[in-house]
Amino acid sequence: MEEKVKVLVVDDSATIRRLLTQILSSDPQIEVVGSAPDPYVARDKIKALDPDVLTLDVEMPRMDGLAFLRNLMRLRPMPVVMCSTLTQAGATTTLEALELGAVDFIAKPSVENLGELRAATEEITAKVKAAALAHVRTAPERTASERRPAPEQTALVVPEKYDASIILPRRALSAQRRSMQRLIAIGASTGGTEAIKEVLMDMPPDSPAVVITQHIPQAFSGPFARRMNAHCDLTVHEAQDGQPIEPGHVYIAPGDQHLLVVPDGAGFRCELNDGPPVNRHRPSVDVLFRSVAQNVGASAIGVMLTGMGRDGAAGMQEMREAGALNFVQDEATSVVWGMPRAAWELGAAHEMLPLEAIAARVIEAARTPRVGSRIPSEAAG
Repeated sequence: MEEKVKVLVVDDSATIRRLLTQILSSDPQIEVVGSAPDPYVARDKIKALDPDVLTLDVEMPRMDGLAFLRNLMRLRPMPVVMCSTLTQAGATTTLEALELGAVDFIAKPSVENLGELRAATEEITAKVKAAALAHVRTAPERTASERRPAPEQTALVVPEKYDASIILPRRALSAQRRSMQRLIAIGASTGGTEAIKEVLMDMPPDSPAVVITQHIPQAFSGPFARRMNAHCDLTVHEAQDGQPIEPGHVYIAPGDQHLLVVPDGAGFRCELNDGPPVNRHRPSVDVLFRSVAQNVGASAIGVMLTGMGRDGAAGMQEMREAGALNFVQDEATSVVWGMPRAAWELGAAHEMLPLEAIAARVIEAARTPRVGSRIPSEAAG
């Protein structure tokens, strides 16, 4: 019998504790071992119940969630999923929690809309199961024998809802569009906000333009872009429809729209699309990568960072077929090795690298001339 993921729910609202317990208990792979109304009760229950995952509210009496998280990651690192309101204020606090070591976040569930509650149930259970398998950044690395057996097909691989063709039909790169303008395309999900920050902080201000799809809610993408802009030498934007794509600038997909790279004279511009989710996500990495494959070709560099599921793997394969040079983050430095693994196993990437090596390798590749769509033999994998 497969071992269940043991979860402790921490929230000052009795209604939210009850609702989260019901949602999580509906999954046969999850067992809610207890709940706590504040961090002090949570501390004692963590010792007594030894949960695999904690869901944690930010605003609680006696000690706020961030202070508790900071102490927890210092004294007893473990996977934590933040329970957040999808607001600008909630975004700022949640992004800080991810910096402190939280694995992921979920939106506070509501009973007001049963349709939304059903969708939330699927997302919450998937994220909690993925968190149980995650590499906690401040925790000592576990040996292979200490790791929980990975139920990859249920926790890491998310079935596709739509192919990217529903947004952008597949076609070959036009010979007329073989641009010499370098462009870096990055995809990420779970653990990606901090991984993206580490990559961008290591890139010089004269880097090629960077386009990013990170799975993130609508209220979070603006604060995330501003946070990245404050941390790195590049100029970071939440992408706007029609915005020119320029070297030294970063364009992050809004949380509720697909981001595409489209021709604009001799260069490129951002195009935002309100179409249906792809691989259950809007924005989708597959949509971004397909647009880059079709319009940038061999002048593009693709990067797949940590994330749950397989969004972006097919798009990265199309980028490789168009001549792009692609990299994925390795398992050891990924919070969840789902999206990079899917791309790697598909043969879409040329190299697999630890997070700390990605920026330097990308810049090295960007400064190496590319001829047509040929892949240099030393890079081909």
